[in-house]
Amino acid sequence: MKRTGPTEDIDESRLEVHAPKDYAAGLTGVAVSLVRGVEQMGTGRTVRALRLVNQRQGFDCPGCAWPEPREADGEGRKLAEFCENGAKAVAEEATLRRAGPEFFAAHPVAELAGKTDYWLGQQGRLTHPMVLREGATHYEPLSWDDAFTLVAEKLRALSTPDEAIFYTSGRTSNEAAFLYQLFARSFGTNNLPDCSNMCHESSGAALSATTGVGKGSVSLADIQHADLLVVVGQNPGTNHPRMLTALERAKARGARIIAVNPLPEAGLMRFKNPQNARGLLGRGTALADEFAQIRLGGDLALFQAIGHLLLSWEEAAPGTVADQDFIASSTHGFETYAKNLRELDWAAVDRATGLPREQIEKIARMIAESERTVYCWAMGLTQHRHAVPTIQEITNLALLRGMIGKPGAGLCPVRGHSNVQGDRTMGVWEKMPERFLSALEQEFGIPVPRKHGYDTVDAIRAMRDGHGRVFIAMGGNFAAATPDSALTERALRSCELTVQVSTKLNRSHVVHGKTALILPALGRTERDVRSGVEQFVTVEDSMSCVHTSRGRLRPAGDQLLSEVDIVCRLAVTLLGDEHAVPWHEFRTDYDRIRDRIGRVVPGCDDYNARVREPDGFVLPHPPRDSRQFPGTANGKANFTTSELEYPEVPPGRLLLQTLRSHDQYNTTIYGLSDRYRGISDARRVVLVHPEDLAGLGFTDGELVDLVSEWKDTERKAERFRVVAYPTARGCAAAYFPEANSLVPLDSVARTSNTPVSKAIVIRLEHTAH
Repeated sequence: MKRTGPTEDIDESRLEVHAPKDYAAGLTGVAVSLVRGVEQMGTGRTVRALRLVNQRQGFDCPGCAWPEPREADGEGRKLAEFCENGAKAVAEEATLRRAGPEFFAAHPVAELAGKTDYWLGQQGRLTHPMVLREGATHYEPLSWDDAFTLVAEKLRALSTPDEAIFYTSGRTSNEAAFLYQLFARSFGTNNLPDCSNMCHESSGAALSATTGVGKGSVSLADIQHADLLVVVGQNPGTNHPRMLTALERAKARGARIIAVNPLPEAGLMRFKNPQNARGLLGRGTALADEFAQIRLGGDLALFQAIGHLLLSWEEAAPGTVADQDFIASSTHGFETYAKNLRELDWAAVDRATGLPREQIEKIARMIAESERTVYCWAMGLTQHRHAVPTIQEITNLALLRGMIGKPGAGLCPVRGHSNVQGDRTMGVWEKMPERFLSALEQEFGIPVPRKHGYDTVDAIRAMRDGHGRVFIAMGGNFAAATPDSALTERALRSCELTVQVSTKLNRSHVVHGKTALILPALGRTERDVRSGVEQFVTVEDSMSCVHTSRGRLRPAGDQLLSEVDIVCRLAVTLLGDEHAVPWHEFRTDYDRIRDRIGRVVPGCDDYNARVREPDGFVLPHPPRDSRQFPGTANGKANFTTSELEYPEVPPGRLLLQTLRSHDQYNTTIYGLSDRYRGISDARRVVLVHPEDLAGLGFTDGELVDLVSEWKDTERKAERFRVVAYPTARGCAAAYFPEANSLVPLDSVARTSNTPVSKAIVIRLEHTAH
């Protein structure tokens, strides 16, 4: 079985297109999981690793943040508590492939920069600290001490701490995230951008203003006991496959499901659960009762139309639709909201959504009749110019019907990366509230800066303009994850130093500053032993449950350090042995870190004891727990009003969204099979409705260039293969990171500053041969 990464890169001419699937998982999902595991890990390691995924004495899946069943909710965990993409994530991390000093000696950086993200990621685990010195052609090994000294020297040379940028991804544990933000603030800056800035920042902004808590208000039990689930702008079959089990359980209890999406996604059509006979041998479970194939960016108009209908029915028969008691006792702004929707421009709704009026009325009626409704959404909503008001319109519907703070109901932004929510809870945010900063200051006796730092978009601007000179990334793949690829690459290359704390090779290692460091870290799956004692870490899932994660596999190399150890050793090197924060203690005993988390982070009292409970503990959430809203300025849940808006697309143009294939997670490319969409062996594809292709003068299978149009500038992505596909009319789709170059840096969501990756105005051009 092959243990080395592929030597050949993607041959886009091998594209194969088949009919899209109308179901997710099944026997094929099981087979792919096992094949990918054995290919990367070998048989024995695959068995050992997969039996530990999401188990109480095992490790949290390094893939998505979907929660595990809890005994408190009457649910037990299955022997195989993972999905196909979780198995792929584990295989990627626990692979036997290695990219050590010999690999870097054989491959100059210029050569690596010409490889695809798929090829880079498939070369294996990083094993040694590596440095690319200014003017050098190859990365070279160096000692950990020399690496920390180099970083400290570059940081000390800055004219202000605000010239340093400290980025992190969602994979970081709570302990590492807490120390990372503590280190950045000890140094003197709040420049703590993270991956949330690019995905669910819009959700946090919308919910903080309306309910006072920027997180979802449901539990896994609520999902499974809902009467109605409205799933909007989300593809759970690929991005959160274990969610399908919860939807199946809800269906078994009589729930109905509405899917709102520009693409027909297999995971919302039918689920063949590989853990039961019906899924393995039968037809599985039909999921969506109603599929609304909405145009990109039309969701705000849809939810305003639904609100208009609900209000009109309430006026016709008072007390039959609106929860008047809840509205009167717990909310503010209802009359203004109702007045705003009393007159609705239905012609604008038609243009924005592309949905039949009858279907909108049917969906509204389903919402009006449901006693327990959960609204779920993901990046299909959050990455629009008007993302925040769109999510607030969903919240309006929930408030109107009293669907917050009751069993089987609530708001559910489905987070992507494992522990992306925990990072924010631990303080990784450029705008942490005063309560947190003052608690940090009091606990450690250090001055903590108050000036807001850079988010992801502003960090790119700062590097571009020479105001960000040192960039340090705790995990992630910043160069590939961010918008406006060419501009972002120039920004990174202008830095004096770029540092990547990583497990595997990625684009950010070859898009580097004048000097660059690669610092190899332990993965989620690996044992972490400090001073002879095995440590564990903690994470927070998408539904605010905090629990343990214990790596059990042998580390990929003896030079790897934990993220906690890397932060602590860097802090000691930069800040000195006499610094007020006891970095040496934290390095060797993670309980000491958790003691401080318990005293600083709201809701984490007695942290060490509570995380040791079998299922951990759930962070407090007053709207969910008691229908209280202390987090808003007026102490009530707030209805909001907004104008009806949607993307306007000129004639001859399409509206493009970027998305994942089934064979990737975020920027990690597992393989080249987008099985559910019927596409394999290629990634530079653009999905366009057959009638749009004909109208624009293009043919299925033709090579085209994609040109994005933004104000007075254009960006081009060359040589994409057109695939005729049943998207919503006027809309198109392409994979990221390949299409990220088309997203303008300045095209961002209002309030959240999230890049608008789901509404890119493009034109197709025939590729010159």
